[in-house]
Amino acid sequence: MTFKFSIPRANGAKEFTVDPGNAIIFVGANGGGKTRLAVHIENALGLRAHRISAHRALSLNPGVPKISEKVALMGLRTGHADEGSGIVYRTGNRWGSQEAIKLLNDFDYLIQALFADQSNTSLKAYNQYKPGSKLENDRFQITKFDQLADIWSRLLPHRILHISGDDILVSVPNSSSQYKASDMSDGERAIFYMIGQVLVAETDQVLIVDEPELHVHRSIMSKLWDELEAVRPDCAFVFITHDLEFAAARAAQKFVIRDYDPTPCWTIDDVPEDTGFDEDLATLILGSRRPILFVEGNRSSLDLALYRCCYPDWTVVPRSSCTEVIHAVVTMRANADLTRITCSGIVDADHYDDDDKNYLRDLGIETLPVTEIENVILLPEVSVAIAQSEGFSGEELEQRIASLTDAIFESVDSDEAIEKVAVRYCKRRIDRILKKLDLSGARTTDEIESEYTQRTGELDVRGLTERFKGEIRQAIAERDLSRLLALYDNKGLMALAASKLKSCRQKDFESWLTRVLRNRTAPGVVEAIVRHLPTMTPV
Repeated sequence: MTFKFSIPRANGAKEFTVDPGNAIIFVGANGGGKTRLAVHIENALGLRAHRISAHRALSLNPGVPKISEKVALMGLRTGHADEGSGIVYRTGNRWGSQEAIKLLNDFDYLIQALFADQSNTSLKAYNQYKPGSKLENDRFQITKFDQLADIWSRLLPHRILHISGDDILVSVPNSSSQYKASDMSDGERAIFYMIGQVLVAETDQVLIVDEPELHVHRSIMSKLWDELEAVRPDCAFVFITHDLEFAAARAAQKFVIRDYDPTPCWTIDDVPEDTGFDEDLATLILGSRRPILFVEGNRSSLDLALYRCCYPDWTVVPRSSCTEVIHAVVTMRANADLTRITCSGIVDADHYDDDDKNYLRDLGIETLPVTEIENVILLPEVSVAIAQSEGFSGEELEQRIASLTDAIFESVDSDEAIEKVAVRYCKRRIDRILKKLDLSGARTTDEIESEYTQRTGELDVRGLTERFKGEIRQAIAERDLSRLLALYDNKGLMALAASKLKSCRQKDFESWLTRVLRNRTAPGVVEAIVRHLPTMTPV
């Protein structure tokens, strides 16, 4: 059996198919029409679909009145607890005629269905195995509660479910104390609810799950849905989410919701393969409504907070190194599937000369005025703004800034410190020369050796190093802090800023800076930083 549905688009409806045991994932930003899409798919499939809303009440009450399984399941599917109910009741009763915004409150029906299944399964087993009965088969059917408890134990081994004929309790391993199911945490109730919903779904259904990540800790997210997809191979799953990591982790057809028009009409694109990016980054790029700015750093760094604050009109994507930034910009600009939005990049100065900077600019990449982004914080104008945000002014402010400047020059003004940075500089220059070495024209081993020897022989390592050391010593002699910060890379300088400007440790200083940048609580600091960063204009 193959499930089919179509989604209206401006240029004609797009057809979708999904087989039992498979899944489709739609990823979209807030306001992108995700829930409306879930409603549309549910209506298109009728009773062959069961939708679990993102707006769901998770009040677990094992004390609900026990009713028949058929009535409970009909209440769960249509909101009308009657064996004769049908799809005509679903919009008005389950969704209160507000399919996209109604708070789904069906936990009672779910619990009633599970208790009824337990009762019916137990009665069937008793009738099969009671004295004098004729066994129809040798396989003992387990209840859906048993299946739920089994999956639960693998996901949450630190919590044990105790399910009786009329109650649900929870305990901690090796403890006799128990607590009521109604006292479960939000995460526990969400996991219980999701497992139960999937288990009681009719056979051969499409399960539409809006925001499957809601209330579930990221560490067990993939495992939860691995378990649920495995336990229902007869069903197909449609996940609608804004969580890129969840989407990237699942094996499924994947699509990005770019836009929504209430007519209704969606702009939906496939997540293409072979983009040159990993899957989560490709999905993020496709789902972005703003131009992409690739920068150096990682997701948890001060760098990222700084760039996002100073470039609010861009989607900032951290790439670990300069090489990765260059690769990302070149790849995206060359990839036709991703060019509906523009991209650019920013890299640390890293001792690039003017030719290097012009080459990078032609690629769409700008360079910082300092060797690494942290050095921006040490520029005089930025340091003054930080000290002023701490309430310093007049002579006291001047003393703070002078003290920081003296400390920076003192930490750098030694043969050992200069030698260390000169070695890093020299390695970078050699690495760049080797990467630019083109041996494609060589036809023999001798030609390769000759070309390689000639090109590398042109590199005067000692002369290069001495010239660089001379530039640093000149910056020190002239007390040119801006020039020094364009040459000298040492993340330890941030510790001096922490001590002189805020009288705290480097870790606390960086945490403070991150908060200031994210919340814009010190606009003077942000404005000072922005003035020293490249001006980026989408093209």
